[in-house]
Amino acid sequence: MKKIGKVIVAILSILIGLYPFVYFLVDEKFGLLNSKSNDLLTNTVWNTAFYTHITLGGIALLVGWTQFSKRIRSTRLKLHKLLGKVYVITVLISGVSGVYIGLFATGGIIASLGFIGLGMTWLYSTIAAYRQIVKGQINKHQILMHYSYAACFAAVTLRIWLPVLTVSFGDFIIAYSIVAWLCWIPNLIVAYYLTRNIRSSTRYL
Repeated sequence: MKKIGKVIVAILSILIGLYPFVYFLVDEKFGLLNSKSNDLLTNTVWNTAFYTHITLGGIALLVGWTQFSKRIRSTRLKLHKLLGKVYVITVLISGVSGVYIGLFATGGIIASLGFIGLGMTWLYSTIAAYRQIVKGQINKHQILMHYSYAACFAAVTLRIWLPVLTVSFGDFIIAYSIVAWLCWIPNLIVAYYLTRNIRSSTRYL
């Protein structure tokens, strides 16, 4: 079951990681852009932040799941480190731009706070994970990377929850305000559960 779960996570990460590139292939309003005002869509700063966020966030999603592969870590350590650096760099840029576009989230203050909280959590856990591996604290690094990728995986869970909530409530705005929190908080709970064995053998502060 554990292996099946990892395969499902990998497949979803690849599919949603590639999904942002569709935005560059479609000339008209697509996906979440349908919920944005024309004033926002013509704002250069917002557009730059949006496309930076989804592109680099997609790359982070694409490479991030490989960091949990024991086979890669044990047989191709250089590749593991290289992909780790790519992940950290893309998260830093995508995370900052994500916090910015979160200020303009559809649904008002509730949705904005949810997405900004997600962005800050993603940035903090990633930076902390990098600092721990630099200090040679492998177990602490692994714990924090679980939280980091749990936040990154919100791109997947958002697309699972949003249509379900939209149909359930019959209102996109309500659904989007809820999913701004639902797409990442349960992920962190799962990450906490998955790292229980590492925590039990590590004094984690």
